[in-house]
Amino acid sequence: MVTLITSVIILASVLLVFVVYVQNPKGGGLSTDFGAAQQIGGVQKTNDFIDKATWGLAIVVGSLSIFLTVMLKAPEPEAPVEPEQAEQSDAGTAPSGQAAQ
Repeated sequence: MVTLITSVIILASVLLVFVVYVQNPKGGGLSTDFGAAQQIGGVQKTNDFIDKATWGLAIVVGSLSIFLTVMLKAPEPEAPVEPEQAEQSDAGTAPSGQAAQ
């Protein structure tokens, strides 16, 4: 499970770097490289898609990272101790008020 989540985080991170790299910091973006906004094929919506992809990938990386951290920090449940084993382990220890010799 941990390996799967880690793999998804790495893949989303690489895609996020690519999507951010494609964006134009001056506001033109990928859609200006393909020509006028009136072209057929939905080029005018490219900036919207890239913006949504950036936010979506950032949310995936952030939320999965938090989930993985919480999952790894959670204490693992201890195996239940049967009463017979508890009595045997208590018999070998000294009472709390006396030091073992």
